[in-house]
Amino acid sequence: MLYHLLYPLHAYFGGFNVFRYITFRSIGATLTAFLLTLFLGAWFIRSLQRLQIGQVVRADGPKSHLSKGGIPTMGGLLILFAVIFSTLLWVDLTSRLIWLLMGVTVWFGMIGTYDDYRKIKKQNSKGLSARGKIILQISGALVAGIILASFSDFDSHLSFPFMKDFRPDLGWGYIVFAVLVVVGSSNAVNLTDGLDGLAAGPTVVTSSVYLLFSYLAGHVVLSSYLQIPFVQGAGELAVFCGALVGSSLGFLWFNAYPAQVFMGDVGSLSLGAALGMVAIIIKQEILLAIVGGIFVMEALSVILQVGFFKVSGGKRIFLMAPFHHHFEKKGWEEPKVVVRFWIISIVLGLTALATLKLR
Repeated sequence: MLYHLLYPLHAYFGGFNVFRYITFRSIGATLTAFLLTLFLGAWFIRSLQRLQIGQVVRADGPKSHLSKGGIPTMGGLLILFAVIFSTLLWVDLTSRLIWLLMGVTVWFGMIGTYDDYRKIKKQNSKGLSARGKIILQISGALVAGIILASFSDFDSHLSFPFMKDFRPDLGWGYIVFAVLVVVGSSNAVNLTDGLDGLAAGPTVVTSSVYLLFSYLAGHVVLSSYLQIPFVQGAGELAVFCGALVGSSLGFLWFNAYPAQVFMGDVGSLSLGAALGMVAIIIKQEILLAIVGGIFVMEALSVILQVGFFKVSGGKRIFLMAPFHHHFEKKGWEEPKVVVRFWIISIVLGLTALATLKLR
């Protein structure tokens, strides 16, 4: 919005020319989302408390989590508001990629909102059925994939980190792959959101890395120099990623141990879907498995645990899944688990950045 309102004024005052630059607008979106979340956070938490929107704790979870019951949840609504508002304020509104990305984010946020609502209404941690949730997720991701494939410059090739010449073409099968990435990323972040600040920290790291990759993918000279796929208009996604970084940082202010609010499924499902969709659009799909390694590890721990439990007749690989609960069962304090997972996430983020030169 500011881009359309203020940039044309550069003809009268040169200072307004700064709104032309994606770097400036990405920083603006980051700070706007951060300050919005920070200043509205306390009021939002009080509102959730007044409405009695509190966390419903798993009965089979760690005993230390029983005290978390009743803590305000659905804080992801504040994250979503900050992301969408900041993006609309700073982005070029003519970008079709931005509207597609925001559509996916809002859709998955709506799924999460309904899931959280059912949990609170029934006072049961199960919420929306697994089948219902996955159908809604696949439907939204499929529509987004079909829309993306309808663009004239649609690229169905995969881009592999550390490899500049290996780019297999999936053809129309890429739509199925895109659905798997978006839905998988959404659920992986959702599974990670089990400790105070655990999901928000890696989200900041992953969003920061994709902010840089989005900018580079949309820059014809830099993308050619670094030998990454050029995607027309992808630079505007850096503004959205900046809003993700800012809102997640602002939310972490209240979500850090001991948490005053939880993001709920409305936050985790939408954040995961947003990251997955960014990865698809800028052709850095496989990179998500590296930079989002914490999310992948958490999802795999659940898959392995459930699969092994079924084939072994009741045996377990981990003391408890998702993976972060395993360490709690081993006696690690919650803050130690969270901070160490953050450290791993930062290392993975640096590894992802290294792929820019190691090709």
